[in-house]
Amino acid sequence: MYQSFYGLASKPFQLNPDPAFYFGSKQHRRAQAYLEYGMHQNEGFIVITGEVGAGKTTIVRGLLDSLDPEKIVAAQLVSTQLDADDTLRLVGAAFGLRTKDLAKSDVLMSLEAFLISMTTKGKRCLLVVDEAQNLSARAVEELRMLSNFQYGNQALLQSFLVGQPEFRQILQSPHMMQFRQRVIATCHIGPLDVSETQAYIEHRLHHAGAKDSPSISSAAFEAIFKASSGIPRRINSVCDRLLLFGYLNQQKNFDIADVDEVAREIFEETIGGTTQVSQQYNLNAGTSNSPYSVTTTTGCADASQAPQDLIATLSAEHIAERLARLENSLAQLERINSATLSLMQQFFARNSTSAIPQKENENSDA
Repeated sequence: MYQSFYGLASKPFQLNPDPAFYFGSKQHRRAQAYLEYGMHQNEGFIVITGEVGAGKTTIVRGLLDSLDPEKIVAAQLVSTQLDADDTLRLVGAAFGLRTKDLAKSDVLMSLEAFLISMTTKGKRCLLVVDEAQNLSARAVEELRMLSNFQYGNQALLQSFLVGQPEFRQILQSPHMMQFRQRVIATCHIGPLDVSETQAYIEHRLHHAGAKDSPSISSAAFEAIFKASSGIPRRINSVCDRLLLFGYLNQQKNFDIADVDEVAREIFEETIGGTTQVSQQYNLNAGTSNSPYSVTTTTGCADASQAPQDLIATLSAEHIAERLARLENSLAQLERINSATLSLMQQFFARNSTSAIPQKENENSDA
C-alpha cells in the first residue's frame, strides 16, 4: 500500500518469516552456527529456543533452503499437543511415508527402513520440529528412541528442536536425563539491543529498496526498541504501522513523537477503551521530557508509563504469548495430577485387595 510512496520495491516489515530478509545479529549468527555444526555432526539433537517472534523460524527456513536435496532429505513438522504415537505418525508423514491406520510397530519399522534406504543411497536425514514446547514428555522420549536408529556405526537421523523458552524448563526435568545426554548443542535467542534494533530496521529497509526515505531519527529508533522490547516480529509490527502512519499523513521523516503516536494507537487497539493523552515533546533534545496524563476505561494499564513501554508489556502478541504459556503449564499440571491420582487409586486398590484375605485368616483363627 505504501511502498511506492517511499520508493520501496517490496514490503520491508511483513510479519511472516522471510529468509530473504534475514538479519544476522550476534545471537542469530550463533544459532545458525550451532545448526550448521549439528549438520556436520549428523547425530543427536540441536535445541534452539527463543521468544515468540525472535527469528527462530527464519533461521531454520534459511538453513533448509540452503540444503542440497541430493545429499540431505529434510522433514519439518510443527508440534501440537499430541500423544507419542501421533507424533511418530507425523514424523513418518513428514518424510512422505504412509502412516494412517498403521500400528505403532509398523510405523517404526517403516521409518527405520526409510532411513536405512536413504543412508545406503548416500543421503542424510534431518528432522526439524518447530514449537517443540508443545511436545509431551512421552513424545520427546519417542524422538529420543528414533535417535537410536543406526546403520553400522552411523546414526540414521539428525534432529533440530526449535521452541519457546519453556522448552528449556521441560528439558531440565529429572526424567529428561537420557534425552539431555543426546543434546550436542543448545542456543537461546534473546532480544536485540538498541543498536541492533536500528541496524535491523535499516537492513530491512535497504533490502526492500529504500534510498533517501523514510528517514528515522536516532531518538525514534530508541522509541521503537522500547515499544518492541527488541523482538524482531514486534519491531516489524511497529515499523509497518509507522510507515502506514507516514503514508496517511504524507510524511517521510519520523521522530520520537511519531513513534509514540503509533504506539498509542496500537495500545488503544490492543487494550480497548478510550484514552486521553496530553504530551509535550522537547524535539530539539530528541527526548520526551513531559509525563503522560492518561485516563483509560480499561483499568488494566499503568497511567504513568509512556506508550512505548505500554506496548512492550501489553501488546496483543505479548499477552497471547503469556496466555499460551500459562495454558501449556496448566495442561502439564493436569497431566501430572491425573497420573498421580491414577497411581494413588492403584495403590489403594492393591492394599484393599491384600487386606481381605488377611481378615478372613483372622476370622478362621478365631
